[in-house]
Amino acid sequence: MTTALLRTADELHARARDGRRVVVMTMGALHEGHATLIRTAREIAGADGEVVVTVFVNPLQFGAGEDLDRYPRTLEADLKVAEQAGADVVFAPSVEEVYPGGEPQVRISAGPMGERLEGASRPGHFDGMLTVVAKLLHLTRPDVALYGQKDAQQLALIRRMVRDLNFGVDVIAVPTVREDDGLALSSRNRYLSPQERHTALALSRALFAGRDRHAAQEALRARAREVPSTRARAEALSALGESRAAADAAAVAKASPGAAAAVRAAARLVLDEALRLDPPLELDYLALVDPLDFTEIGDDFTGEAVLAVAARVGSTRLIDNLPLTFGAHEPRTSRTSHATHGTLGAAS
Repeated sequence: MTTALLRTADELHARARDGRRVVVMTMGALHEGHATLIRTAREIAGADGEVVVTVFVNPLQFGAGEDLDRYPRTLEADLKVAEQAGADVVFAPSVEEVYPGGEPQVRISAGPMGERLEGASRPGHFDGMLTVVAKLLHLTRPDVALYGQKDAQQLALIRRMVRDLNFGVDVIAVPTVREDDGLALSSRNRYLSPQERHTALALSRALFAGRDRHAAQEALRARAREVPSTRARAEALSALGESRAAADAAAVAKASPGAAAAVRAAARLVLDEALRLDPPLELDYLALVDPLDFTEIGDDFTGEAVLAVAARVGSTRLIDNLPLTFGAHEPRTSRTSHATHGTLGAAS
């Protein structure tokens, strides 16, 4: 199969369509994470459907001093990656095609959620991202769009936009793809020197430490709930080797599921150690948030959460996250599933 390279929406609209069109939106510099999205899109589209990969470096979502000018542009290589992964079309429009007449005066506002975490660090970023996603949805007219979990806040905002503004597109989130050493794949990883890459591994190590602490506490609480008496509960906790928790089994029994503060502390310990590396990791934020609105969760929280981190290593800013589930819970009616009426943002 030969992948077509199209530059205009008219060319894309002229293509005959039998099955569903599935879109993967990217800013180019495609890597294995993008290839995983494209392969998943191919499975969803099936033999009769069409997979479209957009390649567009959106100037609206880069702030002053960010890496718009040096962001890698590798269209020829991207076309090969897309073709090998099963794409039918690479849609690579010009800035003039996406923004005829210059920067748009009417834009999508990300609202309060867009001002938190990534939005606080990069003012206006999410407004620009949502604006281009809305435009690319109109230009590509997909039935389904895929998104990587690595950009969790972006995914949450796009789902909110789709729900609030009644976009008729299904979204499917695909888990983050990682290197063998745990580093989340990103187009910006190529900026890292060997020493900087070693420091950057602290991001994923911190998330894994938080995840492991969370898993241990969930296991303790599940065991504690199975034992009727406080003394027996303490003995059960001791048998698991969790001496700190076993020292006060009554407190463990009364504690909220998951103990968000302990998860944050476990991750923070790894990040604090990385501050002393050469080069050091410069932490932007570590947060444990509710994916419905990206506000910090408390120790009484139950349900799905996201442990997120952002930091700068040298001149490169990196983000990563892991989903966690706290305690036994019933799904909240306002929460969207991993495959809902939503859409996909431009992956980095």
